[in-house]
Amino acid sequence: MAAYAVAAALRGAWPPGAADTAVPFHAHLWDLAHGRSPGDLLFNWNSGYGAPFLADFFAHLMNPFSWATVLLPRDQGQCAVFLVALFSIGLGTALMTHALGRLHAGPHWLRALVAVGYGLCAWVPTVGGAAPMWLWGLVSLPLLVLAGDWCLHERRWATAALCVAAAWAGNLYTAAMATITAGLVLAVRMLAVRRPFRALVRVTGRAVTAATAGVLLAAPVLFVAVRAAQEAQPESPVQPLGPSGLGGHLARLLPGTHGGPPVPDVSIGLLGLLLVAGLPFNRRVRARERIVWCGLLALVVLSFVWTPTVLVWHGLAIPAGGPYRVAFVLSGLLVLAGWVSLAHRPDTVTLAGGAAVVLAVALVAAGQRSVRASTWVLLTVGGAVLLAALWTLEHRHADRRAGAAATAVLGCAVFGGAVWSTYAALGAPTAGTVAGAPVRAGYAVLRQAAEWPRARTDPGPHAFTPNDPLLLDGQGGGYSSGYLPTVTAYLLHDLGAGWTAGGRQTAGATDPVGQALFAVHAHLDDGPPPDGFTAVRAAAPPLVTVLRPGAGTDTSSVWSRQESLLGERVYDVPGPVPAGGPAPIAHGSSGWSVPATPAGTEGTAFTAACTPGGTAYFHGVWFNGTVSGLGTTYRSDGAQPTTAVPIHRLGVVPADGVVRVVLRADAVTQVPARPVGCLRPGALDAAVTRLTATGATRIGAGGHGLAADLPTGSTGTALLSVPATTGWTCSAGGGPYAAPRSVLGMIGVPLGSGADRINCSFRPPGLTEGLTLALASAAATALAAVFGRLRHRPTRTPRRLRRAAAERAWREEWRPPGGTWGWRSR
Repeated sequence: MAAYAVAAALRGAWPPGAADTAVPFHAHLWDLAHGRSPGDLLFNWNSGYGAPFLADFFAHLMNPFSWATVLLPRDQGQCAVFLVALFSIGLGTALMTHALGRLHAGPHWLRALVAVGYGLCAWVPTVGGAAPMWLWGLVSLPLLVLAGDWCLHERRWATAALCVAAAWAGNLYTAAMATITAGLVLAVRMLAVRRPFRALVRVTGRAVTAATAGVLLAAPVLFVAVRAAQEAQPESPVQPLGPSGLGGHLARLLPGTHGGPPVPDVSIGLLGLLLVAGLPFNRRVRARERIVWCGLLALVVLSFVWTPTVLVWHGLAIPAGGPYRVAFVLSGLLVLAGWVSLAHRPDTVTLAGGAAVVLAVALVAAGQRSVRASTWVLLTVGGAVLLAALWTLEHRHADRRAGAAATAVLGCAVFGGAVWSTYAALGAPTAGTVAGAPVRAGYAVLRQAAEWPRARTDPGPHAFTPNDPLLLDGQGGGYSSGYLPTVTAYLLHDLGAGWTAGGRQTAGATDPVGQALFAVHAHLDDGPPPDGFTAVRAAAPPLVTVLRPGAGTDTSSVWSRQESLLGERVYDVPGPVPAGGPAPIAHGSSGWSVPATPAGTEGTAFTAACTPGGTAYFHGVWFNGTVSGLGTTYRSDGAQPTTAVPIHRLGVVPADGVVRVVLRADAVTQVPARPVGCLRPGALDAAVTRLTATGATRIGAGGHGLAADLPTGSTGTALLSVPATTGWTCSAGGGPYAAPRSVLGMIGVPLGSGADRINCSFRPPGLTEGLTLALASAAATALAAVFGRLRHRPTRTPRRLRRAAAERAWREEWRPPGGTWGWRSR
């Protein structure tokens, strides 16, 4: 923990990448804990204009250390995320220290120093620090190794099941990886020593049943996450793994390496590398044990370079953020194997063999871009110091002062190497920040403008993170999540709000009609000093409006979809006419193909006829290039299917009613069939006035429910400006609850012959089934624990005698050949 903190302090930076997701989610947790959030654990009213939240809570905030954020001021989110990382590193390292002792007995100081290589493996600052939710995997792996140890010794079955449950509840993603790895470690330990077949069957049965019971105890997390993933927008396709070469992979074993091609960050420091490299030469380790450990490491390494097995490690999908999020399990296996060698007191031959292997690895990797000058300093100076200290521990074991000095030297070398390697991996400080005066100012402006639940305040223009609605406690359309529902993504996309990351990151509506549809009465915009922000207000209908009976829907364009939900015609939607430049190709209702603009030419021009005095807007969706029209020029960075560009304002329609748009395309690209829409003067104000008069007179929204009073005798369809995600049930006029219908992606509640009130409630899909299985598993685990306690209690050896026997066995194992005790015991 100290090494990580010192490295971060020297860098002057918080963990890179954590600001985009971790900090906003922890700010939302602060709001939930202090009663300031409009939602609860089941539903999030802040993001995506209303989105399910429980799956995201399980994914981002189930690390127990996340609750440290409630003890800090709200604007100290980065500090809270840093503490999550710091405490996770400390707990993971402590558990690994204990797990090493269960693997083979040995001095606790040496176990702790070896475990530091796991707690600060290269994966931690490069991957785990950027997403503290994954750092629970650092805790899960040694926790599950301990559970496997109890199964191996046929005791503590219920505790093992609880450990599995803690791992899976904390983070499903890393828990699955850690469970596979712990199973492999248990298999190695079963094969390392000859055991009767019946004993192997018993151990396997205990391990399988404990794992099953533990996973079922975490069933609410599992079921909610699986159902949310089924409803979520699919991840964008990721290219298969590219060639990285033997040198690229070997380089990441060396300390202080970073950058270069995408390969697993598995470095565990120089001490661990020397020990694991010397394991094949350590004749004090049984040949059978050496073979199975070396075989396991080779098997896992091969699984990291073959695409099918990489897919298995990552849940059958290569993650877009990096193909080796699983690297921490290999680092854990390297630490375990290195301790096997150190626990058997490596001799001179072992140390020389390990040094030779490390030297060979360094020579092969010497030409890699990831190998820096600091790596050679660590290898030469650090290697000499570590080898000398290890040699002293072996050859001066009778001298307690020499042993203590050698251990102290090892500690200083490990600490210095960990600080240096972590400092290099953290990288230079980023320019952006999600703390300080700008965030506090934006938060204060939104709080002043808030009128929830009568209307929304949108934190656009999303100046800080993709999750500004969480960070600033607004109610906007922006949301970045792996569990973002497909319904939400397509609703916002179809209404012209755009998306990025293939629909896994949305933004709020920026055009006035879109904002009216989502009851946005104020949004955040740039303003004068000292705050730098101002709330731009506009008239907006209530959160619940009423569509006339028999109202139809038109999906021919983004403008017609907006009008269908608004219930009024407010746009002129002219057909564009090519008017110069490279000729576009018309594809009917599918749109236009716009050719690339040659250098030195104006670009492809379109004209459209609109009502003078109206406001023209352009919706290019996937267009990539420059758009010019009515005195406005802007860059459109569309890329199908990953990035959809939102509606953009061009300007006021001139007196002749002609809107001319010029498109300079970077490459052949598509635009919709009717990309220009002109908002008629006064049409939106009239529509908002009618919707306000016929819409809800009183709204109560909070937690995971919504209730609204309507004018007496309202008929047609009550339209909630909330995405129609699975899990909603609604009642009209006190009738039975039923799933609402979707109106172009929004929640629609039929009012029948007339109703003056609607009530809606949300329940995450999978929660009921998960709770049922968890309760059943808890009952079965409790019964098994009680039965096992009663069964073994009469014959159980007292703890005092068991400890004494273990101490004697440990001392005998560590007694040198000459019979003189050297290394101090616990």
